[in-house]
Amino acid sequence: MSNVRTLRPGHGTLADFAAVYRNDSAARLDPAAKADVDRAADLVAAAAAGGDAYYGVNTGFGKLAQTRISPEDTQTLQRNLILSHAAGVGPDLPREIARLMIALKVNSLGRGASGVRWPVLELMQEMLARDVTPAVPMQGSVGASGDLAPLAHLAAVLIGEGEAFFQGERMPGAAALAKAGLQPVVLAAKEGLGLINGTQFSCAVALAALFRAMDLFNAALVTGALCTDAAMGSAAPFRPEIHDLRGQPGQTEAAAALRALLDGSEIRESHRDDDERVQDPYCIRCQPQVMGACLDLLRHCAGTLEREANAVTDNPLVFPDSGDILSGGNFHAEPVAFAADQMALAIAEIGSITERRIAMLVDPALNYGLPPFLTPAPGVNSGFMIAEVTAAALYSENKQKAAPASIDSTPTSANQEDHVSMAAHGACRLLPMLDNLAGIVGIELLIAGQGVDLRAPLQTSPALQRVHGHLRRNIPALQEDRYMAPDLAAARGIVEAAGFAAMSEVQPLPSITGES
Repeated sequence: MSNVRTLRPGHGTLADFAAVYRNDSAARLDPAAKADVDRAADLVAAAAAGGDAYYGVNTGFGKLAQTRISPEDTQTLQRNLILSHAAGVGPDLPREIARLMIALKVNSLGRGASGVRWPVLELMQEMLARDVTPAVPMQGSVGASGDLAPLAHLAAVLIGEGEAFFQGERMPGAAALAKAGLQPVVLAAKEGLGLINGTQFSCAVALAALFRAMDLFNAALVTGALCTDAAMGSAAPFRPEIHDLRGQPGQTEAAAALRALLDGSEIRESHRDDDERVQDPYCIRCQPQVMGACLDLLRHCAGTLEREANAVTDNPLVFPDSGDILSGGNFHAEPVAFAADQMALAIAEIGSITERRIAMLVDPALNYGLPPFLTPAPGVNSGFMIAEVTAAALYSENKQKAAPASIDSTPTSANQEDHVSMAAHGACRLLPMLDNLAGIVGIELLIAGQGVDLRAPLQTSPALQRVHGHLRRNIPALQEDRYMAPDLAAARGIVEAAGFAAMSEVQPLPSITGES
C-alpha cells in the first residue's frame, strides 16, 4: 500500500476517500473512536439480553419485525441475515470501488452509533491493508433499506463466507482471509444489520464517478481550448469582465482556465485583426457558461456525497448517552440518488458541448479554412468523418442514460419498504456514462490536435503545446486514412490517464478535493 489515511469518523474528507480510490491507500480509524464504538456495542449487548423488543437486535427483519428472537439465537439470526441477503447478481464491483466501500463502512461504523464491535471494524481495516477485497455483484440494491445485497456480500467475507480477491486472485472468502493471515468473526447482536443497513455501496460508486467526472471535466477544458485554437476561435468571450457581470463561480473559474490555456497562442494572435467572423458558435463561445454550470453542479454533488460518506446510515441507531436505540430511516439513499442524477446531467452536458465542437471542427463550413474532416487529401480519404459519428453515438447513449433514476421507486419487502431511492441504479449508470464521455473527449483531442497541425507554421499556446506534444508522442498525425479504432482507444487512454490536464501546467485547474 502506498500510504494509510487516518479517518476521524464524521470528519473524513474527499481527499481521504480519493486516496483510497485512486492510490490504493489503506484506511485506519483514529484510535480515539474506539471508546464510542465500545459504548454503543455494550448498549446493544444489554438490549439483546433484556426483555424489550429492538428491531434487528432481538426481532426479525423487514416484514418479520414482529417476530421475537431468543438470546440463544442471536448469532444465528445475524449469520442468517448475511447469508440470505447476499443475493446480488451481475458483474463484480471494480476493485478500487469495493475498497472505497469498505472504507466508507468503517468510517460510518466508527462513529459509535451502530453497535458494531471494534474487532469487526479492525478486520475490515486489515482487509484494506492486506489486499483482501470482497467480490461484490453490482446489481440487487434499490437504495433502501440501505444497499442490502451488495453490503451483504462484503459482510459475508467477514464471517468466512462468500468470495473475495486476495492479491488479484478470486477465491472463497475464508481462503482469502486465511491467505492474508486473518480470521473471520462471529457476529454478535445487531452486527449483521449494522453491516448491511447503509448507503456505502451507492455512495462509493457515486464518489468514484465524481472523481472520474472531475478528471474528465478538466480534460474537456483542455481539449476544448485546443479545439478553440484549431478553429481559430476568439478568446474574447473568456474575458473576465463578461463573467464577473454574471457572478456564477463555476463559470468564472472555467473562463479563467480557458484564458490560461490559450495564453500566448500564435494561432490566436494571427486572427485578431481582419477576421470577418463576428461571433463563434455556442460550442466555442459558451464554454465557460456550460462547463461552469457543470462545475457548480459537480461541486454541489461533492458536498452531498462528502456528508453522506461521514453519515451513520444504519437502523436502528444507538445512542449511548441516552441509552436509546431508535428506529429511523437514515438508510434511505435519496441524497445519493439525487446527487447521482445531477452528476448524470453534468456528464451528459460535458459530452454534449464537446461533441458539438468535434462536429464543428470537421465541417468546412465552420472550421475557418481547414479541409473537410481534417484530412489533407479529402475525397480519397475520409479523415475523421466517422470518428465524429462515433462521438455522436456515445453522446446519444449518454442522453438516454441521463434520465433520472430517483423517481423510479419500486416497492419491496411485502410493501414494508414501500418507497426506495434507486440510488444504486443511479450511481452505477454513471460508470458507463463516464466511459462514453472519455471516448468523446479523446476524439476531441484527436481532431483538435489534427487541426492545430494543419495551422502550422503557426503554433498554439505553450500550455497546449505540451498537451499536443504528448498526443503526438503517442499517436501520429493523420496524413492518409488508416485503421482508426486504435487511435480512438489510445486517445481515450490519454485523457483518462492521471495528470493529463495537469501536463498543461496551468494552475490551478478546478478541483473538488482541494488537492491539485
